[in-house]
Parts: sequence; structure tokens; C-alpha cells
Amino acid sequence: MPRDDLLKGRFSEANRVYHITICTENRQPWFKDFACGRVVVNQMHQIDPQQLLSSLAWVLMPDHLHWLLQLGQQQSLSHVIKLLKGRSAAAVNQHLQRQGSLWQRGFYDHALRRDEDLQQVARYIIANPLRAGLVEKIGDYPLWDAIWL
Repeated sequence: MPRDDLLKGRFSEANRVYHITICTENRQPWFKDFACGRVVVNQMHQIDPQQLLSSLAWVLMPDHLHWLLQLGQQQSLSHVIKLLKGRSAAAVNQHLQRQGSLWQRGFYDHALRRDEDLQQVARYIIANPLRAGLVEKIGDYPLWDAIWL
């Protein structure tokens, strides 16, 4: 899907919960390497305390990130994702001693309706490694978290 199509109808609403999906450039599986994945996770944790968002659940797959978050009051959704992508790309590139794009342009977002069950959406996100056949038990997959633990 062209990047401009991803922007059509995008609206950031403070305190709204979003399910975000961000894919790596050319679906490169950078995060098969646990240490590389932890670099991204560390960047996610650094954004959270800045009160830009509240992280509810996430799973970092080998070639993409699923993130359930509640947007804060200060910035737009696009700004927060741009911040994460920029910081994590710089950190991963430094870790791997490389240059170039880490993430593809744009991202997918779904603003949750008020009647959607947050824990059910979180379970769906967290179960991605199971559905992909990467593990038999979610506890065996190292790159995920949820506030309901």
C-alpha cells in the first residue's frame, strides 16, 4: 500500500487507544537477533516516561512491531511513531555498525472503539509469535510485554 494511502483519514486523538503496526524495510528480519530487538525495546521504554503515551501491550516480531498504546496529550500519533522509528533506527544501526533504513515508510494504525475489549486486543497482539509458529508457548518468546501481567 502506498504511504499516502496510509495517511488518508488519520486522526490523532489525545488519550485514544491505538493498535499500531510498523514493518521493517523490505520486511528484513532484524529482530531475530534478540540483542537487536532489545535495542528497539529500550527505545520504546524511553519514550513512555516522556508522557507521550502509555504502553499497554506490544510484541516485536522478527520483521515488525505490534503495539497497543494510549496516546498522551502532548503529541500526535504520527509524531510519536516518527520519534520511535528515528531513535530506534539510529540505535539499531549503531548496534549493528551499519547505515540505512530500518523501518519502512509509514505505519498502520487502528483506533480502538470504546466498546472494544483492550485485554482481548492485547491477547491477540501477544499471540502473534504463536500464530507465526515461532514458539509453542508465549512465555518462550522473549520480545513482548503487557500491563496485565
